[in-house]
Amino acid sequence: MKHQEKIVVGISVGDLNGISGEIILKTFEDSRILELCTPVIFASIKVMSFFKNHFKSSIDFNSIHDIKSIKEGKVNVLNCWKEPVTITFGKEDTKIGEYALKSLEAATSALKQEQIDVLVTAPINKHNIQSEAFTFPGHTDYLAKELGGNSLMFMVTDTLKVGLLTDHVPVKEVTQHITEALITEKINTVYNTLKKDFKIIKPKIAVLGINPHTGDNGVIGSEDDAIMRPTLKKIKEAGKLVYGPYAADSFFGSNNYKNFDAIIATYHDQGLIPFKTLSFGQGVNFTAGLTRVRTSPDHGTAFEIAGKGVADAGSFKEALFTGIQIYRNRIDFEELTANPLKKQPRKVGVKK
Repeated sequence: MKHQEKIVVGISVGDLNGISGEIILKTFEDSRILELCTPVIFASIKVMSFFKNHFKSSIDFNSIHDIKSIKEGKVNVLNCWKEPVTITFGKEDTKIGEYALKSLEAATSALKQEQIDVLVTAPINKHNIQSEAFTFPGHTDYLAKELGGNSLMFMVTDTLKVGLLTDHVPVKEVTQHITEALITEKINTVYNTLKKDFKIIKPKIAVLGINPHTGDNGVIGSEDDAIMRPTLKKIKEAGKLVYGPYAADSFFGSNNYKNFDAIIATYHDQGLIPFKTLSFGQGVNFTAGLTRVRTSPDHGTAFEIAGKGVADAGSFKEALFTGIQIYRNRIDFEELTANPLKKQPRKVGVKK
């Protein structure tokens, strides 16, 4: 939003019966954050007032019905519904899933129309949000459809970045999805996001193997030899610093991950178990490859502690800060690459 002095961050509230309300309040109780951005929570003032009273928060909301009414220096609440909502902490409720979707749809629409600059999504319950309008395994696939682009789940901290070839796919189906085209697409997405979104000039990327011990020369599966190695060889020959496949069982324990700017895992748990073990509570889920910036915390709804006032807002804060920084980095990248100096032909001296 070029006319806004500060970056406008939209927040979808996720599952209201989880910890979303608590971590949002805890984040914006630090008034210094309002110096970095102008937040807009897509929910209702009734819901946010309920959270404020329950958690004894001191936040002063600015209730609005139009995105044009947002105020800098305030925590804005854009009313996406008028009716009261019954919140029962820790309970899975399909009706609550409907409100999570209303919030997400409104926030995504604002992002598409550039009414907000960054979207931070609070955790949803992937089961109760399912409907005719939402038939996706999570935010990543939904946003890929709405925003376009080759989306990739990219879990990031300052020192560790892990992308996935396949994300919410049953383990038994993983190898069916892994093709030369998919590997190439995901590596290109990671490579481009490292340059554009994280200002890494020449990214160095490691790729984990598909099978235990990367197949042990075909003894434990042939996919690494038949698909992964030939594809990585082609990509490396094309000029990208891509290495692997590495045996996943020892890659993180040996600290080899510290030698790379990013790691690409072949399936969900292969990448996210080590990532969350090393950085849980401080990690950020960034959807790379989209035309807009979306981040989220690295945890779920945490029904077991919802409403108790003990939720840690650290990952949500990191998601907010990361989204803001990526947005700034993209502006810098666009400015640097908008009018590149044309290479002048070398003048050859004329002998006299």
